[in-house]
Amino acid sequence: MILGQGGLVNFYTSAGFNRAAYLRSDMGWFKARLSDPATQIHVVWRGRTLVGIEDSNPRILTLADHGMLIEEAATIVLLGLDGEIAHVAIDLSQHEENRLAALGRLVDLRSIGPLLPVMDGALAALARGMAHWHSRHLYCGACGHPTESVQAGHVRHCTNSQCGIETFPRIDPAVIMRVTHGDRILMGRQAIWPPGMHSVLAGFVETGETLEDAVRRETMEEVGLKLDRVEYFGSQPWPFPSSLMIAFSAEATSDDVHLDRTEIDEVRWCTREDLLASPEDENFRLPRRDSISWRLISDWIEAK
Repeated sequence: MILGQGGLVNFYTSAGFNRAAYLRSDMGWFKARLSDPATQIHVVWRGRTLVGIEDSNPRILTLADHGMLIEEAATIVLLGLDGEIAHVAIDLSQHEENRLAALGRLVDLRSIGPLLPVMDGALAALARGMAHWHSRHLYCGACGHPTESVQAGHVRHCTNSQCGIETFPRIDPAVIMRVTHGDRILMGRQAIWPPGMHSVLAGFVETGETLEDAVRRETMEEVGLKLDRVEYFGSQPWPFPSSLMIAFSAEATSDDVHLDRTEIDEVRWCTREDLLASPEDENFRLPRRDSISWRLISDWIEAK
């Protein structure tokens, strides 16, 4: 297992399954997996994950029972191996939703993430992220010609013989930082978030910028605070649609906040007691438990 700080597993991490990158170029092997009755199928539809009709666990199909779906898939991606069993993602977004009703329900993965076993969540997140990437790169960004899926779904290749550019899955690095001052933590919220939700600060890394510089810049831009120290905490894939969250802890040199309301709607300094007494309602609530923001906050609460 891949562990986060403190020995806890971050949601949506690789969870110990074999990503089998060394087999992606072996088309004979991959085609054989697509005719192997034991192969496991993870269905994605327009960004949503297939789950059971009566429960919220991802509905993982077998090729033995649903082999025809491979032929209907817009894209097929090798997720990896669990022992000798291959797991593949298929995107069925071209179908109407009712076409899949007999298979299960289609839900936003984030609505069930905290309830899932680690490996199920990791595979579902990878399937979702890869399906989104494929759907956004059907044409070459350099010449406009169609692209084709190669390397078991992990590369898209331009079909123009005069171009031939290869495109790889996009990852958007974002820093997320727990800013403290003494025995208080800074909690903020954006206007677009659900009512009452507060979290730590975050922002995307810019070209030519170190992660630490991004932490300092985003903190200054959003709340006008200088930071005395910046320390790495951990990371988490967040394929909604394609982010990698890189978490830090940081100590502010003062508590004098100057809020940029184009970025953040509200901030407040909170003690551990404030957070432990969170009403979890429309006045104040903590971030979702499958996020590394929650990990940053809960780690700080427990550190005292």
